[in-house]
Amino acid sequence: MGSLKIILLSSAFNGLTQRAWLSLRQAGHRPSVVLFTDEESVCQQIEDANADLVICPFLKDRVPQRLWANTQRPLVIIHPGIVGDRGASALDWAITNEVSRWGVTALQAVEEMDAGPIWSTHEFTLPANLRKSELYNGLISDAALQCIEDVVKKFTSGFTPIPLNYLDPNVRGRLQPNMKQSDRTFSWHDCARFIKRSIDAADGQPGVLASLAGGQYYLYDAHLDARSGTPGELLAVHDDAVLVAAGDHSLWIGALKPKAAPGAETFKRPARHVLAQHLEGLPHLDWSIENSPLCNEAYQPIRYRESGNVGELTFDFYNGAMSTEQCQRLTRALRWAKAQNTQVLLIKGGRGAFCNGVHLNVIQAAPVPGLEAWANIQAIDDVCQELLSARQLVVCGLTGSAGAGGLMLGLAADIVLARSDVVLNPHYKTMGLFGSEYWTYSLPRTVGQAMAQRLTEECLPISTLQALEMGMVQEIGPRCPDEFALWLLQRANSALSDSGYQAIRERKAQADPQLMQHCRNTELEEMHQDMVHNRKGFAEKCAAFVYKRKTCCTPQRLIEDWAQPREVALVG
Repeated sequence: MGSLKIILLSSAFNGLTQRAWLSLRQAGHRPSVVLFTDEESVCQQIEDANADLVICPFLKDRVPQRLWANTQRPLVIIHPGIVGDRGASALDWAITNEVSRWGVTALQAVEEMDAGPIWSTHEFTLPANLRKSELYNGLISDAALQCIEDVVKKFTSGFTPIPLNYLDPNVRGRLQPNMKQSDRTFSWHDCARFIKRSIDAADGQPGVLASLAGGQYYLYDAHLDARSGTPGELLAVHDDAVLVAAGDHSLWIGALKPKAAPGAETFKRPARHVLAQHLEGLPHLDWSIENSPLCNEAYQPIRYRESGNVGELTFDFYNGAMSTEQCQRLTRALRWAKAQNTQVLLIKGGRGAFCNGVHLNVIQAAPVPGLEAWANIQAIDDVCQELLSARQLVVCGLTGSAGAGGLMLGLAADIVLARSDVVLNPHYKTMGLFGSEYWTYSLPRTVGQAMAQRLTEECLPISTLQALEMGMVQEIGPRCPDEFALWLLQRANSALSDSGYQAIRERKAQADPQLMQHCRNTELEEMHQDMVHNRKGFAEKCAAFVYKRKTCCTPQRLIEDWAQPREVALVG
């Protein structure tokens, strides 16, 4: 197969678009990104680029007629639904209706949304109790990559896409309306499992609007609990979550977004922060591992267990963000775990992203965001310090995608093992930050000084295969989350005796605490300028991220030379 010039047209350079970009490059193609800004600009960019093929991994905007009408350059939509399924709420309905089979379909763009001829489809069994974001970043993303690979192969062989035919009994999907809040509504008198499914189906966006503590809030991050009380009543607080009674039992709600007044904007924050004034007198439950290491509570953002010589510490923070308080809880948990009689300390993430660094939403909500950012970065540095100073051999399992300080936190471990096909973003610059988390120590020791400089300056995602080749991770495990968890524990148990890790064990024994401290001090001097004095626009970039501002243009780093605008291509 020859190298193709492929445009990835997307509403954002999100996780799926990044995976598609990496996969196409790995296959020898030359993908270039166009982020959807306005119709005229998008059409001009694509027409000027003279691409062979346009693929839309994540597109919330309607494709302009100028583009889909050009039959010489196919424009293929990646739709997160089975053949025949149409509409913008495909995953919301699939989770709500508890379907057993779902899939992804690649179809050619036509005037009627999602009604074009079929290029490829891939189906899978849909497990119960998945959140929309977990489904999207897992099974949907995997199926989408298979469809994209299939589309590219078929394009080079001259394939003609197959028209959608609802008379075919194998076509099970149908046009579905956009899901409204009225379709998601529930009563606190409903059973907890029904309420959780409603919230799971709206995870990420838009959340489920409900009445709580006398106000209207969009709900996210729900976890079942066996306690009971008067439906709708706040029962307790644990870490950042509040416990709300339902018709039978109850649910922990981890994040809320207040309903905005007309003309105002709001964003999601930890539930305890949002409802702070309503929590007086409520019991604050504490089953942190340093106080209750053998706790069997269903909702545990930080969990610990032992297996042989391995102490396994799992932290599962919503959306992979770590606030100052979450970092402090994790630091205390690590200190306790390090004091146990184990020889290996295994740290791993939960069901979503591994970690993406500091909590921008909590920072934005603070009275002085720059000072909260400054506290947050020092707190996450403390987490890294606990890992770097552990007497145990520290193994990190990258269970999900990781970026910026979250990835550097993982690299503070001695051995880094990654789940297959997670996306890594080893850079800070796009947020106007120099970066901390001991990256000037941990990154060069794994990939070398020159590569560390390149990664942090280019600001591009890398795949696990690339990370393995450059020494950032030592092994890649199974893609299935459950299989990866078992594999990870097995590899941690063998880490002390595995001859392949001998050099790493020797490196740990020769670690230089003074150099580590020097790196931290130097990084924090830079970060104080970035966060407190806003020398590179961190405050504006943070607000744009939190309020989900639409980009004004495609970043130059994502545009290949062949797709550069004509006036840019002529310069230099």
